[in-house]
Amino acid sequence: MAGRRSDGRIAQDRMLEEAVAAIAEDGLAALTMSGLAERLGTSGGHILYYFGSKDQLLLAALRWSEDRLVRERAELLARRVRPERKLDLFLGLYLPVGPRDPRWMLWLELWARTAGNAELRIAQDDIDRGWCEDLTTILAKGAAKGVFPGVDPAADASELLALLEGLSTRTVLGLGATTREVALAMARRAAGRLTTP
Repeated sequence: MAGRRSDGRIAQDRMLEEAVAAIAEDGLAALTMSGLAERLGTSGGHILYYFGSKDQLLLAALRWSEDRLVRERAELLARRVRPERKLDLFLGLYLPVGPRDPRWMLWLELWARTAGNAELRIAQDDIDRGWCEDLTTILAKGAAKGVFPGVDPAADASELLALLEGLSTRTVLGLGATTREVALAMARRAAGRLTTP
């Protein structure tokens, strides 16, 4: 079977990839361990062995999804481009590709559960912190070069991320005709204000 390791176990990456797809299609409430196992051609017990619960599966899937973006953000920070361009690339990386973007569907599921789950809330803060630190770095370097005059890197990063989060939610849910293009244009306008003294 495709996706199995030589010892006959399905690779965790394959499990998480399939979990992300299933959650994006039908939501976490509709996902059962046995249904995921059927998609993978294994047993529900095998899935439970790795993840223990749907909340743990959701968290593992989100971390798996975000890990790729951590690498992309590191590459972005290392690029030799003007600060305005780096900021624009960051915006594009953050926003969903469109309605029901799988990564953003995971976020919606996580937000619905964080109020009553300290472990999920801590994980959310940890992931959010990485985005905020990287955006703060971009703004601070731009401010040092005089490109973002009068910017307060930490405060402005937090404010811009709040806007991006709202735009992303509207985009992924298809609310108010907010497409990726519309969201990106709005985000660019907000970012553009940072370049104006």
